[in-house]
Amino acid sequence: MVDIMGFIDYVTPLAPHLILIIAALVAPAIGMKSGKATEVFMIIAGVFAMIVTGYLMWTGYVGEFEGLYQFNTFTGLMSLLFLSVFILVAMMSSAEGRKHHGEYFALLAVSTVGMMLVCAAEDMISLFVGLELANITAFALVAFKKNDPRSSEAAVKFLITSGLSTALFLYGMSLVYGFTGSMSINEIIYHMAVTDPSVSYMVAIVVLIAGFAFKISVIPFHAWVPDVYEGAPTPVSTFLAIGSKKMGFVVFFKLFLLLFIAVHFLSQIDDPTAAMRIHELQWVFGMLAAGTMIVGNVVAISQTSIKRMLAYSTIAQSGYLMIVLCVGTEYAMATGLFYMIVHVFMKGGAFIVVAALAARGLGENISDYKGLSKRAPLVAFAMLLFMFALAGIPPLAGFTAKFFLFSSAVTPDGTWIWLVAVAVINSAISLYYYAKVVKTMYVDKGTTSERIRISGSFKLAIAICAIGTIIIGLYPGPVLEICEAAANAYIGGFKEWLFDFHSELFPPIP
Repeated sequence: MVDIMGFIDYVTPLAPHLILIIAALVAPAIGMKSGKATEVFMIIAGVFAMIVTGYLMWTGYVGEFEGLYQFNTFTGLMSLLFLSVFILVAMMSSAEGRKHHGEYFALLAVSTVGMMLVCAAEDMISLFVGLELANITAFALVAFKKNDPRSSEAAVKFLITSGLSTALFLYGMSLVYGFTGSMSINEIIYHMAVTDPSVSYMVAIVVLIAGFAFKISVIPFHAWVPDVYEGAPTPVSTFLAIGSKKMGFVVFFKLFLLLFIAVHFLSQIDDPTAAMRIHELQWVFGMLAAGTMIVGNVVAISQTSIKRMLAYSTIAQSGYLMIVLCVGTEYAMATGLFYMIVHVFMKGGAFIVVAALAARGLGENISDYKGLSKRAPLVAFAMLLFMFALAGIPPLAGFTAKFFLFSSAVTPDGTWIWLVAVAVINSAISLYYYAKVVKTMYVDKGTTSERIRISGSFKLAIAICAIGTIIIGLYPGPVLEICEAAANAYIGGFKEWLFDFHSELFPPIP
C-alpha cells in the first residue's frame, strides 16, 4: 500500500518546483487550443506555487530532498522572487509566440524551475543541473522569434558566452573536487577556508569567478548583455535582466559570501590568521564592483536604444550588488536580498513598459518616446516612476534599496568607504540617462498625438510594478525584516553546521 503522507513529506521541499514542472508539461496541450488560456493557466500555476511557498515559509518549514536540495526561509524567499518574475513575464507575453504559445510558456516555466533549484542546491552537481536547466531553456527563449535575424544573432551570442561560462564552471568545479574530495557546497567552503592558498586553489577561485561573472555581467565579461537584450523578445530580455541575474548572484552568495563568512568565523574560534588569507579576494570583488558600476553607467549615457540603455543599466546594478560580496556580513546579504526584490519591480516595470509600447508599434529608440505623456499619460507616468526609482530618487523603493545596500558597507574600520563613494557618484551619473528618457516623454514633442491603447494584461503588470515601487519605498520595514530573516536562516544555519563540522575534525582538548 502506498504511503501517501510519507510521499507528500518526501517531496515537500520541492513542492513549488513540481507545480511549475507539471504546468510546463500541460501547457503545450492547452496551447494547441488557445493561447490566451495557456497564459491564464500558467499565471494561475505561478500564483499557486507562490501560495505553497508562502505557506511553507509561514509555518517555518525546513526540509531536505535526498541531501541535494533544501527548503528554508532563504530558499523560500528566492523562490517567491523567481515566481514573481515568472508571473510578470507571463503577463507581458501575450504577444509572444503566437504560433507556439504552449511551448513558449513551458520553456519559461522550466527555466524558472532551474533558477529555483539553484537556490535550493546543497551540492555542486545539483547546482550545475539547476544552472543548465535555466540556461538551456533560455537559449530557446532568446531565439523564439526565429524569423527575426536579431533574435537569432542574440541566441548565438548567448549560447557561445553561456557555453564558455559553463566550461569554466565545470573546470573550476573539477579543481575544487580535486583538492577537497567533496561535492557538498558546505564541505567545499570549509576546506577552502582552512587551506593555505596553492596554485590549484587560486586557479579554481579565478576560474569560478570568471565562469559566474558571465552570468551576472561583471566586467570584463559583460559585452554580450546589450546585444542579447536588444535582439531577444522584450519579455525574454526582462526575464534575463530580473531573473537570470539574481540566479547568478545566488551562486556567488553560496560559494564566495559563505567562504568569507567561514574564514572570519573560523578566525574567531580557532585560527586568528585565517582572515588574512581571504582579504585580498574581497579586494578583487571590490575592484570588480567599482569597474562594473563605472562601465555600466558611463556607456549607458551614449545609448539611443531604450533596451540597450536598460541593459547597461543592468550591468551597473550588478556592480552595486557586488558590494554584498565585498562586505561579507549577514546584514549585507539581507540588504542585497532587499535590493534584488526592489529591482524586480523597478527594472521589470521599465521593461514591461517597453514591451507594451512595442506591442502597439512604437519603436525601441529613446527618440520614439517623444510626446508619450500626451499619447499614453499613465504609462508615461509609470515609466517616470521606474526611471527615478532606478536612479535612486526618494521616496521610491530604489532610493531605499540603495541606502540600505550602501550603508551595509559603512563599517567601523572604514575599509569600504571608497566603494560607497564610487557607488554614490555612479548613482548620480545614472540620473542623467534616466532623466533623458523622462525629458523625451514629457518635454519633447512627438510627430503624432494619436492615443496609444495598452492591453489589460500589460496594464495590470505595470500597475503591480508601480505599486510595489512606491509601497516598498514608503514602508520598507516588512520586506527588510523578511530579508533579514532569510539571511539569518541561511548564514546562521551555515555557522551552526560549520562549528559542528570543525569540532568533529578537531575536537577540543579536555
